[in-house]
Amino acid sequence: MLPPDTSAVQLSPDEVVRFSRHLILPEIGMEGQKRLKAASVLCVGTGGLGSPLLLYLAAAGVGRLGIVDFDVVDHSNLQRQVIHGTSWVGKPKIESAKARIHEINPHCQVDLYETALTSENALEIIAGYDIVCDGTDNFPTRYLVNDACVLLDKPNVYGSIFRFEGQATVFNFEGGPNYRDLFPEPPPPGMVPSCAEGGVVGVLPGIIGLIQATETVKLITGIGTSLSGRLLLFDALKMSFRELKLRPNPQRPVIETLIDYQAFCGVGGSAPGQEEAGSVATISVTELKTLLDDQQDDLLLLDVRNPQEADIAVIPGAVLVPLDRIESGEAIEDIRRLAVNKRLYVHCKLGGRSAKALIALGRHGIDGVNVQGGIDAWSQEVDPDVPRY
Repeated sequence: MLPPDTSAVQLSPDEVVRFSRHLILPEIGMEGQKRLKAASVLCVGTGGLGSPLLLYLAAAGVGRLGIVDFDVVDHSNLQRQVIHGTSWVGKPKIESAKARIHEINPHCQVDLYETALTSENALEIIAGYDIVCDGTDNFPTRYLVNDACVLLDKPNVYGSIFRFEGQATVFNFEGGPNYRDLFPEPPPPGMVPSCAEGGVVGVLPGIIGLIQATETVKLITGIGTSLSGRLLLFDALKMSFRELKLRPNPQRPVIETLIDYQAFCGVGGSAPGQEEAGSVATISVTELKTLLDDQQDDLLLLDVRNPQEADIAVIPGAVLVPLDRIESGEAIEDIRRLAVNKRLYVHCKLGGRSAKALIALGRHGIDGVNVQGGIDAWSQEVDPDVPRY
């Protein structure tokens, strides 16, 4: 990565005061601050990771920030997505982020891309930036960001989070490894739960996002030693950090073009287990409500979420049996006994885990019907008094 051209960059008197704590650092000084002002950084996502990234890159004086996101602010975001506020619920995240960035640094140019990043637009969007920060939470977009950065020779500052653990590194920098050296192939669909299903402690994305912001500032100013070639692992429960070495794989396939990343990651394709999932019978939440209102004694509704989720919200009459007890076989005979002479319906939060539960039950000769959309759809379409989470 070439350092930004600072020949025409000047700091205003306000900027000199604003960034004075940087200017007196020998490692940054006036030249480093001018590099920050001349630099452009694209942040993909304004969620848990994108929030601290954008806040601190703006505060540090990065001159141009691009934001890619097409989501709106939800109440459930506010536990960790600190760039957004309650008054922005229901409004576009990119607009919320831009407003907050300009409160922090009105000198920062903010360019918005209210769209999903795709193979059709990624190269065009990323080409105009010096560095890309990956704040996404899904495998198709991570592979897309990686491959586009490789094709355009852009550093990719990576982070990911789950529950109490996070990781961060710098990909595709000065001949260093890229994302495909860490994950040559995506995991099977459903193997890694999303934060919406598995949860995440609110402070964790702040820690990992700030590590990403720190690496970005170092890359721009040319100071310190980057995380390229090192995967930093953080455990919030133990309050511990450790490192793994990463090296480029000489047998790694050459990235020549962007592909269909949804298909590559098995989203909507024929990944392992999806044929079984596609054969599972389904029912809508409104149809389920009609059956429950009829008070039919031959109906068994199974809830395969975790107990912590059931503490938040339940569908009345559901029997809680977490998915892990079904997949381990521990709960099979109990369910077989409960389901005698009954029609079995299974729900979770969104419908994914309940489909997996029905596949596992089917292997033991127990048939049932999946509740589409789970308790989330129940809250939206049947009973808004049931909390969404």
